[in-house]
Amino acid sequence: MFKLFVNTKRQMGHINPEIQGHFSEHLGRCIYEGIYVGEDSEIPNTNGMRNDVVAALKEMKVPVLRWPGGCFADEYHWKDGIGPKESRKKMINTHWGGVVEDNSFGTHEFMELCKQLGCKTYVNGNLGSGTVQEMSEWVEYMTFDGVSPMAKLREENGSKDSWTVDYFGVGNENWGCGGNMTPTHYANEYRRYQTYVRNYHPERPIQKIACGANVDDYNWTDKVMDTCFQAPAWLHGFMDGLSLHYYTHPGGWENKGSATDFDEAMWYQTLNKTLYIEELINHHTAIMDKYDKEHKVGLIVDEWGTWFDVEPGTNPGFLYQQNTMRDALVAGINLNIFNKHCDRVKMANIAQMVNVLQSVILTEGAKMILTPTYHVFKMYNCHQGAELLDSYVETVKIGTEKDQVPNLTESVSLGTDGKIHITMTNLSVNEDYEIEGLLADAEVTEVKGTVLVNEMHAHNTFDAPEVVKAESFDGCKVVDNKLVFTIPACSVLHLEVTVK
Repeated sequence: MFKLFVNTKRQMGHINPEIQGHFSEHLGRCIYEGIYVGEDSEIPNTNGMRNDVVAALKEMKVPVLRWPGGCFADEYHWKDGIGPKESRKKMINTHWGGVVEDNSFGTHEFMELCKQLGCKTYVNGNLGSGTVQEMSEWVEYMTFDGVSPMAKLREENGSKDSWTVDYFGVGNENWGCGGNMTPTHYANEYRRYQTYVRNYHPERPIQKIACGANVDDYNWTDKVMDTCFQAPAWLHGFMDGLSLHYYTHPGGWENKGSATDFDEAMWYQTLNKTLYIEELINHHTAIMDKYDKEHKVGLIVDEWGTWFDVEPGTNPGFLYQQNTMRDALVAGINLNIFNKHCDRVKMANIAQMVNVLQSVILTEGAKMILTPTYHVFKMYNCHQGAELLDSYVETVKIGTEKDQVPNLTESVSLGTDGKIHITMTNLSVNEDYEIEGLLADAEVTEVKGTVLVNEMHAHNTFDAPEVVKAESFDGCKVVDNKLVFTIPACSVLHLEVTVK
């Protein structure tokens, strides 16, 4: 039996809802067909947004959405995506599939989508191929209410009132597709560009996100922090977040492997690669701590998730992949880790929302299915806005000789509903584990549970859309004020505990 300990009186930090954020890029069928079908589509929609997709995302409680990229962001010129759709410029999406981008989904459509979802906005600006003036005018177009050329242009395009931009990314992956810059060069460009990302509304300030490292490029983090944060005291407010990108691809970039055809060795290799995110967070945090001991700058993991080979017969540039219980475990592990590091990790955005990489939703024409990853996010939304509680679970190493992983991961929070929420993952392919949970300084009065469990290859298809779905879990008993339960193999579990 494995022991779970929770100190109900020791709060470790606030879990921002944005830790469960999402990412939508002009890539493959993420936006077009997946989210946006246009007002004239036979697929039921509201102002062009698919009603079924929006309803599912609202039920999952999307807290924030990042757009328009990704690599696409540093090729995106926002004025191409405003005005009458028939007169918007068409272009070739050179990064993703070589297809025509008709710009029918632009700034107004993104803001409409976020309004329908009821979520915060995270706009990624073009530093790589755009100008300071272009970025400055975009911010003015979106957020300024007074008399100005951009405010007038916005009104002419149908929006008299300005919008709220909650987060603004000043460039994306500028170490690579965003310009192949050195960290010092980017950092100086960031200082220049962010100057003109003006806060026109002090009561709703824009949080500015600098481009951070790719995986373990610790030199990038050090140089950017040194140049951007270690500045005169009056400048310390110009940087609110630093991004980090890390994808789980078990076989490496050259051999990512199939999303559905894998063996136990590849299962454990994938989960081992996933757990590496905690080492990255610790190392990048240590560097950031040299400059920012008070954790004013958030670590923003705005691209994460599995990246496998595309499904056979699909466009390689569309990055369309299936989603199994392996993806569900990846999601649960990551979200538990982000919760545990909520003192520094202030937002994370899984890549991507629909039809691309580790999607929460897949569509095919008018059909829609919810993936195992969707169900994990829905189970974990209890942590949004909660207070992290000090917790620990006993573990043993399992897996293969090459890829060892702990058998369990967990995180625990005191929710806004006043209840204690425990989320756990069982990383074993075939072994259940008995758990005894002790909640110190609390008397348990009721326990409810939800579990996502199936064999490791299980996934939903358009012909069988409910093979994997969350179900109620009534296997937790209260014995001498302790939680006693068995967590099934290959599962993600949520326990809602009422205490007094």
